[in-house]
Parts: sequence; structure tokens; C-alpha cells
Amino acid sequence: MIRKYLLPLLSIAGGLFAVWMTIQAAKPVIPAPPVADPPQPPYPQRISGAGIVEPLTRNIAIGTHVSGIVERVYVQVGSRVKAGDPLFSIDDRKQQAELRIRQTALSEARARLARLQAQPRPEEIPPAQARVKEAEATLADLRVQLQLVENIQDRRAISIEDLNRRRYAVEAGEARLLKAKADLALLEAGAWKADLEVARAEAERFQAEVQAAQVEIERLTVRAPVAGTILQVNIRPGEYAQSGTLPQPLILLGNIDHLLVRVDIDENDAWRFHPHSPATAFVRGNPELKVKLTYAYTEPYVVPKRSLTGDSTERVDTRVLQVVYRFRRSDLPVYPGQLMDVYIEDRSTIPETMEKTPSREKEKPK
Repeated sequence: MIRKYLLPLLSIAGGLFAVWMTIQAAKPVIPAPPVADPPQPPYPQRISGAGIVEPLTRNIAIGTHVSGIVERVYVQVGSRVKAGDPLFSIDDRKQQAELRIRQTALSEARARLARLQAQPRPEEIPPAQARVKEAEATLADLRVQLQLVENIQDRRAISIEDLNRRRYAVEAGEARLLKAKADLALLEAGAWKADLEVARAEAERFQAEVQAAQVEIERLTVRAPVAGTILQVNIRPGEYAQSGTLPQPLILLGNIDHLLVRVDIDENDAWRFHPHSPATAFVRGNPELKVKLTYAYTEPYVVPKRSLTGDSTERVDTRVLQVVYRFRRSDLPVYPGQLMDVYIEDRSTIPETMEKTPSREKEKPK
């Protein structure tokens, strides 16, 4: 009996549930209230664009000249540094050893140069002079003996061979005297100029190698190129620092006393932009926080848009004109990398005769 009515009852219950679900799905969805009200544009005719906050010096991605293990990090996030302050250093034990080797070679080269420059040594002169006097005395004795033999009237008293031997002995004595005098003159003249030049050049070469090693060691300490604030530190002691372009910088540095806002203006609105138009930036999430912007410069090359806002009507192939404004950080509490809503007054409808720009006033003849 129960089975007879079970299936019809289940069918009726399923139909009622389907009707109830249809009614519930047809009810309009009440949209959730926004977290913050959107900013009210301050200009009736305007150009709008998304702006990203940058440091005054732009984002400086600090790298390293030489790859290696980080030995020490001298800064932390938020530290203020001056130009030339050390940021981090690479292990330099190998370079220090090479420096000591080159310094030793330099000391040796300088010692050789000093030895040549000090010639002749004072204590070397007397022995050379004594050898000259000894050669003179020997030669005088040989000449006397030769003269005695030559003065003999009877040639039979001495053989031709003995006479020639005495003559050759005199010639040998004269040669030894010349050699002793030449040695003395060479010693008194000091080092040869060419030898001095070679030794001096060798010392200069080793000096250059020492300086090169010192420069290589200096390059292992990465220093701040400009004064600013440390925005990111992505390296720790003991980690390997890779040189070259990295997807994430080792240290990010920038001057945030003044900030820049890089505004992307759609290429369709680029013709409406004028550098002297007033501009206002609003902080996302709080429309009450706003600041008047000062025009800095325009990058005249239109580039593909990189930072998309998430709008469903936005095209990936959109090209934008990038305009840079500046303001004091003390005027608005924002941070580099933060997005802002920027509105620029549209002056394209103002007649050109009513618009006087400083550049046109300068072109007027005096």
C-alpha cells in the first residue's frame, strides 16, 4: 500500500522543489555596497588614467658586478643611505690572496730597481781601484824586464824565444790593465740606463696589477649610486648573488622624499592632453585623500600598456602615452608601487587664442 503512493508523492515533492528553486533564482541579486565610494572627478571635461607611484629617482634595481656568496648586508628595509654608502659585500678571500701575491711581486720589482739605482756601491770602488793599481805595477815590472833583455848587446846571451815571451807578457799586462780600468769605469758609471728603464717599467706593471686587484676587491662591495631609501632587500648573508639582469633585484633603492606618478593615457585620448592642464590624483580606497600634481615630463614614445586595470572592456593591445607628474610625499601618505586614479583637465575645447603657455610667451619677440 505504501509503495503504491510513494512514487507519486516523491514526484510531487520534486516538482514543488523545482518551482521553489526557479522562484528563488528569479529574484534580483542585491549588489554589495562598495568598500569605498569612487572619487568624484574635479573637472567637467577630463582625461582619466591609472597612475603608479614611483620614487623621484625611479626604482633603482641594485645588482652586483661579480657573482659570488654574500658575506655581509649593511642595510635593511627603510634604511636611508647616502651616495657611496655600502649596501652589501661579496666574499673576497680569493681576491685578497691574489692581491698579496701581486704586492709581493711589486716589492721584489721595486727592490731590483732600487738596487740598480744605488749602483755603484761605495764599498765596490776600492777593490776595483786596487786591481787597476795591481795591473799597472805588474805591467811596469814586465816592461822593465823586457827593457833589460833588449839592452843586452850580445844577442847570443838570450834566446829569441825568451825575448818574444817577455814581449808577449808586456802585451798581456797592458790588456789586463785596460780591462781593470774598463771594469772600474763601468762600476763608477753605475747601472745602465736601459736596465733602469726595464726595471722601472716592470715595477710600474706590478703597480698597475696591484691597483687592478684593489679595484676588483672594491667592486665586491656594492655601494649606493644615489642618496635614497631602501625599498626592498632580497639578499641575505650566505646566499649566492648573481650578476646581470634578474627578475627580482637584490636591493631596490629610491628617493621617496618626492614621488612621481606615471600616468597611462590611452592613445585615443593622447591628442586631448596638454602639459599645462591641472591634474589631481586620488588614493584608491579613500577618495578623500587627494593631491594636486605638478607636471614633470612626458615620454613622447607611445608604448603598449603593461599594467592592466582589470576592466572587461580593456584591450590587451592598447597603447598608452606615459605622462609623469610629481608631488611631495609629505602631502600624501602613499608608497612607491601604489596605484592611483588620476584626472587631468581636458583643454582641447579651449580656443588656442585664449591659451597662453610659457613656451609660447618666450617665443614672442621683445
